[in-house]
Amino acid sequence: MNKRFLYVLLLLTSCSDFLEKPLQGELTQETFPRTENDALLATNAMYNMLRSSGFHQGLFPILDIMSDDARKGSNPGDGASTVGTYDNFTHIPTESSLNTWWSTLYEGVKRANVVIEKVPLIEMDAALKARYIGEAHFIRALIYFDLVRAWGDVPLVTTVTPERGMERTPAGEIYDFIEQDLLLAIDALPEKSQYGSADAGRATKGAAKGLLAKVYLFENDFLNAERYALEVINSGEYDLMSSFEDANSKAGEFGDESVFEIGALPFEGLGNGGNQYANVQGVRGTPNRGWGFNRPSLDLQNSFETGDPRKEATIIFLGEVLDGITIGGDGGTPDELRDANNNLLEIECYNQKVWTPGSDVPTQHDHNKRILRYADVLLMAAEALNENGKPGEALLYLNEVRERAREGNVSVLPEITSTDKTLLRDIIQEERRHELALEGHRFWDLLRTGKAQEVLGPLGFIAGKHELLPIPQSEMDLTNNTWEQNPGWNQ
Repeated sequence: MNKRFLYVLLLLTSCSDFLEKPLQGELTQETFPRTENDALLATNAMYNMLRSSGFHQGLFPILDIMSDDARKGSNPGDGASTVGTYDNFTHIPTESSLNTWWSTLYEGVKRANVVIEKVPLIEMDAALKARYIGEAHFIRALIYFDLVRAWGDVPLVTTVTPERGMERTPAGEIYDFIEQDLLLAIDALPEKSQYGSADAGRATKGAAKGLLAKVYLFENDFLNAERYALEVINSGEYDLMSSFEDANSKAGEFGDESVFEIGALPFEGLGNGGNQYANVQGVRGTPNRGWGFNRPSLDLQNSFETGDPRKEATIIFLGEVLDGITIGGDGGTPDELRDANNNLLEIECYNQKVWTPGSDVPTQHDHNKRILRYADVLLMAAEALNENGKPGEALLYLNEVRERAREGNVSVLPEITSTDKTLLRDIIQEERRHELALEGHRFWDLLRTGKAQEVLGPLGFIAGKHELLPIPQSEMDLTNNTWEQNPGWNQ
């Protein structure tokens, strides 16, 4: 936070598609941006940051691993002392993923601030200028939402030249700031249908409203959560994919269900357009698609209702054939892992939601990470409506998600009919678990609904400590330890 930043902007050579192969260049804030083309490049640089491996929880999907949906994965020794610590909540402030995630998020804030502060000074098309600034408000809100959920009070940086020695801003003020950014984005951004195909993946009015609905859920403001979720639903801009599997697959990229996703290309390396998020979780061994982290837990597997097709579409099992490729798995990973009492702890399996067609590593970088899906919005609406005393309306959106999931098989996933508020609340959360498994939502959902201690306590979660991550020790050192560490992390 106290360093002078140079921007390594991975910018785009194509004037048509902002996901085409980027070029590298170093630019200082004194010289950039100045022209209309610079404004485009600065805006694109924000999206490029979203593909950085550090944006995704510092490389490893630690949020899923800390939930009951997943275990560390990979082979037993790989990352055991670092990533494995999130399995049992023994992670510490010096673990490198924390610093990487924090630093990447603040680089993203910096890039957004460049657009918000500098682009208004450029002589250019007024409508395009307003849109770029709206995109920056959305990206900045998205980043601060991660920051405040992960660390609580965090520095609020709103300029490209922040003062030295910034203090942490209370979480409540951060949430207020996120709301303001998203309201500005809503006013400035077009609907999804108003973009051409070359701009698929840019922030939209619907994405800003959907994210705002989620922010309000975290604040237990169910009236506003209902309002903005329903505005997304009633916009007519989105729909569920006919196949649940396509909600995260190549076939569904930028499709009807996509409210906001991060585009990628089938090449290794950020500079080539690839996204390592899926590679970190890809099948290990045969075929060689990745590292195999974020293994679906037995608890998740056993939680699906009988016959729920989402189980098979969420988990890759050994021997399964995908796109003509047989999944053999990793020779160094036991097919089964048991404890000293011979209790089964896990089986070798993988996250199918990040699968992309191919048999090599580069093609695994071609996964578009979904940040917000329409199914998520429907379930947010159902949750808010139930909390607001409208269970009948809540059932409409809950059952819409279940209807798609059953894919015409009327013998599974029967419609939910209960209007008991407490019972329906739990049903909606279970539906969220099965619909959104391994997409980074479960840990947050357990926290915000007060279920974390009950569900995660047996895994090592300690109430009063593990609701927040520790501030990275490297950041504490930069402040000469003048910041107060998050509760429970000084022990």
